[in-house]
Amino acid sequence: MKKSPVLLLVFLLISGLLGGVLGEILRIMAPQGMIQTIFSSNFSPGISPPLTIDLVLIKFTFGLALKINLLSLLGMFLGIYLYKNV
Repeated sequence: MKKSPVLLLVFLLISGLLGGVLGEILRIMAPQGMIQTIFSSNFSPGISPPLTIDLVLIKFTFGLALKINLLSLLGMFLGIYLYKNV
């Protein structure tokens, strides 16, 4: 099977999304304490506030924000591992 950069991006996106969803579920379901503190912390890089271009007739708003937690990072590493070994 030929490995392409597009396939790597697909692996990263799917595994990152699954890890992020699992992290949010664990954040909600975990009891108060150290585990919930670990899963509730996240890193949110992005454009804040969104860039707005007003041309009177039409207005464009551009924005991008990522919410990365511990399990989404672990999911991305798992996606890279699967990509290399599949």
